[in-house]
Amino acid sequence: MKGSQIKPLFDFVLIKPLAEETKTPSGILLPDSAKEKPQMGEIMAIGPGKESCGDDECQCGKMVVKVGQKVLYKKWGGNEIKVENKEWLLVEQKDIMAIIS
Repeated sequence: MKGSQIKPLFDFVLIKPLAEETKTPSGILLPDSAKEKPQMGEIMAIGPGKESCGDDECQCGKMVVKVGQKVLYKKWGGNEIKVENKEWLLVEQKDIMAIIS
């Protein structure tokens, strides 16, 4: 199963975390234990939006992000999942802080 075969539900977004730099600006190589969790990734799939129901009708909340965008997400938000030795992150749209252009 590939990440593209994972279809998020509601307002969840499937993100492929982008690798952090292994060197500091001064050229020092960082060991794996010193690296921080990445907070930047590429959107691979999005859900249809979150339903909100009022007294008489239900509406689907609009998704602001799109597949292929690079985004910054909250450091400790979402759920890490592993499929076929690849790591993915499943976050709610509200845990995405910015779109990188």
